[in-house]
Amino acid sequence: MTLGDMERIIEMAWEDRTPFEAIHAQFGMSEAEVIALMRRSLKRSSFNLWRKRVNSGISKKHLAKRNPEISRFKCNRQRVISLNKISKR
Repeated sequence: MTLGDMERIIEMAWEDRTPFEAIHAQFGMSEAEVIALMRRSLKRSSFNLWRKRVNSGISKKHLAKRNPEISRFKCNRQRVISLNKISKR
């Protein structure tokens, strides 16, 4: 896994609206692997804040907790994501 991939996974994990299933679909990483990556990459206090937010019910990091009307991984205004690469301008 490249540094760019790791940074994108961390960015996706940090976003409240991006579910773990989207990370798995794009990078093949399970929730446990994402948590381990976050633990290794973030400061302890940042990791603790992230885990608290993910588990608080505010975050919709699991598709089961999301509104069933939302059927996409990304905002419809976001640039197209193909495979593991983000489209550039």
